[in-house]
Amino acid sequence: MDLKSVLGPEVAGRIEPFGNGRRYVRAGEWARAMAWLVDFVVVALGAAVGLVVLALVDRTANFGNGTLTLALLGLLIGSPLVYGIFYGNGRALGGLLTGTQLVRLRDGGRLGLRAPWAMLVRTLLLPFLLAGFLVGSFSGGGSPPGSFVRVSLDVDATRRLWAAEAPA
Repeated sequence: MDLKSVLGPEVAGRIEPFGNGRRYVRAGEWARAMAWLVDFVVVALGAAVGLVVLALVDRTANFGNGTLTLALLGLLIGSPLVYGIFYGNGRALGGLLTGTQLVRLRDGGRLGLRAPWAMLVRTLLLPFLLAGFLVGSFSGGGSPPGSFVRVSLDVDATRRLWAAEAPA
């Protein structure tokens, strides 16, 4: 069966294998960027709500500067971790709105208990990683060594691919 006729040439060009050999359709660049942006905004709004609550509580409790600083750091790290609890199946709000899902590259399975860590990396550490790539590219360096553990897939296109590859 010609996958280009089933999926279209652009989508068929994004077909890649998992570590176990099963194929999937990698999410497009714009879909991944928009999913990240939505998740980043949700985490930022969660941290902002926490900051307002912290300010209101501070008006009555009069926390010291050290306590406020520690609470602010807790909000910055805690907001993505709490949002990541809902990310166990790889589809937080960003994934739902863009039709993508974050899965394990090894076998396409769910993130499970590592989802809060994945959300922390996705929302807080990714901007630093991108800045590092930009600085490295301007200074003539390449990308850092390592391998990906998770990948975003196009949910609808992957389902069509699996249906086309299923034995009749």
